[in-house]
Amino acid sequence: MTLLRFSNVYPRLIDPFNDDEMSEWSNRHYSNTNTTLPSANIKEDVDGFEVELAAPGFDKGDFKIDLDKDVLTISSVKQVANETNEGQRFTLREFSYQSFSRSFTLPNIVDNDKIAAKYENGILRISIPKKEEAKPKPARQIEVL
Repeated sequence: MTLLRFSNVYPRLIDPFNDDEMSEWSNRHYSNTNTTLPSANIKEDVDGFEVELAAPGFDKGDFKIDLDKDVLTISSVKQVANETNEGQRFTLREFSYQSFSRSFTLPNIVDNDKIAAKYENGILRISIPKKEEAKPKPARQIEVL
């Protein structure tokens, strides 16, 4: 079993982006603009759903949350410019530009008017309550007349 594959004279480790596993990873974890997509968790209980989006380094004002019919879209555009002091010069300067957009189709059992969001400790939490009629009813006994 070979631990390193060689491409020309250099080990494959130097050129990892030609590896199929790496390209599959980038297709799953990057948007069309080659920026990373925040990972999401979706929880459900009897009262509703909670969407958690891991987005460290953002501010709560960086997020835009839209609801169009039954599609909830969470997006953000953030540009960070590197400032310089007088007398400095760059040999390399990279600007940071982060953007993403994630959409989720909501079931018809949710109460769209009561959706709320909170950003804390790098996690965006969106609370999506269920309609009262969609919540399970307690068992009851029906009297025979």
